[in-house]
Amino acid sequence: MALLWMQPALSQGVYSENWSLVCRLGTQSGAGCDAIRSREILDAGQPPWRAVGRINFASRDQRSHCTGVLVAERLVLTAAHCLYNAPRQRWIPPSSIRFAAGYQRGSAAAVSDVAGYRVHPEQDVEGAFDDRADLDWAVLELSEPIGQDVGYLPLASADDPSAFVAGYPGVRPHVLSRTGACPPRRYQGGILLAVCPVMMGDSGAPLLVDTPTGPQVAAILSKVAATPEGVTALFLSTELFDLPQ
Repeated sequence: MALLWMQPALSQGVYSENWSLVCRLGTQSGAGCDAIRSREILDAGQPPWRAVGRINFASRDQRSHCTGVLVAERLVLTAAHCLYNAPRQRWIPPSSIRFAAGYQRGSAAAVSDVAGYRVHPEQDVEGAFDDRADLDWAVLELSEPIGQDVGYLPLASADDPSAFVAGYPGVRPHVLSRTGACPPRRYQGGILLAVCPVMMGDSGAPLLVDTPTGPQVAAILSKVAATPEGVTALFLSTELFDLPQ
């Protein structure tokens, strides 16, 4: 598991050995993917779920996606590796990225270009990607304040046993779905671990906690590893993110 997490992050939405390992979990072929396909499908066009969306990147030779979540009118949290083009070994320019809030089967509640993004100061040294776990966070600044229309989610404590993930997994990339409870445990600092049915495409998805006023964002999905217990996911608590005050 540790070795898998230490490998350079791969582009989202494409088949890889990481993907295959997830799909081979369990006693039967495909059991891991079956657990992901059985996730509850959400109505992404309705609040509060439309604050979650797809981060899309497209070029002449590559199309990929991750998941992100609005936490302010223009700010979206996701994983830094989603913004790095590993085959070309360079960061994806903001002009090539779109955020589709409340994306569902080809349509979205709102779409915005990305004006820029912020990563850890040690992440963009000489244009390289640093795969240290606690550096895998990013904050997108959208060109349009679409959070005014679709809403956005507040931040929460990560220590909640009822936490769950909402995202766009690679086997169901066109619908938003949520997992069951994925009780996190704090590994070190702001790094959390949980057994949770997630995979590529879910990268950057929020770990949410239910509150009387609705779901709140506790952490962001960074990496996954296939283990005998299931898919072990590594999350970064929102306390690690450099958010404007």
